[in-house]
Amino acid sequence: MKLGAFLMPAHPRYRSLHDGHYHDLDTLRFLDKIGFDEAWIGEHYTMPAEPCPSPDLLIAQAILQTERIKLAPGAFMLPFHHPAELAHRICWLDHISKGRLMVGIGASGTTLDLDMFDIDHKSGVHREMTAESIAIMMRFWNSDGPFEFKGKYWTARRPADQWDKTSGYHLKPYQSPHPPVGVTGLSPSSSTLKIAGRNGWIPISFCFTPQYLHTHWQVVEEGAALNGRVPPARDTWRVSRPILIADTDAQAWRLAVEGEMGRYFREDYLPMIAGNKALGLFKHHPDVPDSEVTVEYCAKHCWLLGSPETVRERIEEMQSLSGGFGVLHVMGFDHLDELKPVRESHRALQEIVTTYFA
Repeated sequence: MKLGAFLMPAHPRYRSLHDGHYHDLDTLRFLDKIGFDEAWIGEHYTMPAEPCPSPDLLIAQAILQTERIKLAPGAFMLPFHHPAELAHRICWLDHISKGRLMVGIGASGTTLDLDMFDIDHKSGVHREMTAESIAIMMRFWNSDGPFEFKGKYWTARRPADQWDKTSGYHLKPYQSPHPPVGVTGLSPSSSTLKIAGRNGWIPISFCFTPQYLHTHWQVVEEGAALNGRVPPARDTWRVSRPILIADTDAQAWRLAVEGEMGRYFREDYLPMIAGNKALGLFKHHPDVPDSEVTVEYCAKHCWLLGSPETVRERIEEMQSLSGGFGVLHVMGFDHLDELKPVRESHRALQEIVTTYFA
C-alpha cells in the first residue's frame, strides 16, 4: 500500500485566501518530506469553504518546492474549460514536473458552479460535455497530424503545420501517451467508477461507509468488461478517508470532533450534503434518520480515528471489506491552528502504512 492525500482544499471562513493557499503549499512540502507518494487538489468556484478555483497554480508552485511526491488536480472540471486550452496546460505541467503529474477529471457536482457557467445540470449536459472534452484532449495528445473534431459542445482542430514547421501544434505530454487520468466516486456502485474501469483510468473512492466499498471495485471491473479490457490491478485503486491519529482513541476523537475537521463537517460539508438530500452516503444503515447524521455520528461511523493500534486495525478492516486497494488517501483539512497534532498524525499514518502495509 502507498499513501497519499486528497486536499479539497478546505479552510475556515476566517482564513484569508493568501494564508490558506500558502498553508496548502506548506502542507504539500511537508507531505513530500515525510514520504507521501501523491497528493490531489480540488477545483471549486462557489464554495467559500473550499476556495480553490485553480489547483494547477498550486501544483505549479509545489512542483518547484517538492522532490518526489506526485501531484494531481482532483479534479479539473472539464465543462468549465476549453479542451484545446486545457490539453496544453496539462502538457506543460507534465513537462515542468518531469512526469510527476496525474490528472483528475470530473463533470462537477456543485450546482452553483454549473449555474455560474450557465450549464444545465438537471439535464445531465455536464456529463456529456465531460465525455466530449476528454475525447478532444486525447486527440491532441495522441495525434500525429492535422484533425478536426466537431462536437456538440466544442469544435477543435489541429491545423496543418506552416512555414516549414516553424508554426504548428508541438506540445505533447512528457509521459507517454499522457499523464495517468483519475476519476472519483462516492455513492454505492458509483457510475463514475464504472467509467474509470471502461477507460482504464485510476479509480478514487471517497470512503465514508466502508461497508459498501466493495461495490466500487465491482463497478470498476464491470466497466472494464464493457470495453473488453482486462480488469485493472487493485494497486491502482485509491481510497480516500478522513483520518486522525493521536496517542489514545479519546484524544483523537476530541481533536477531530472539536477541531477543524469537526467544524468543517458541522458548518460546511454536512449542510451541503443535506441540501442535496444525500446524507445516506454517510449512513452505516439505511434506517438511520437524517437527524442523527451529526459530526459525532461521522466520528463514530465515517472517520478513521484513534491510536496507532486502532487505526492499524481499521485499515485492515477496510482492506478486508474492500478486497484490497493500493493507495490510502488521507483527506486533508486546514490545520494551521492545529499544526503539531495533525502533522504528528500524518507522520504516524506514514509509519503505520510503511510498517504494516507496504
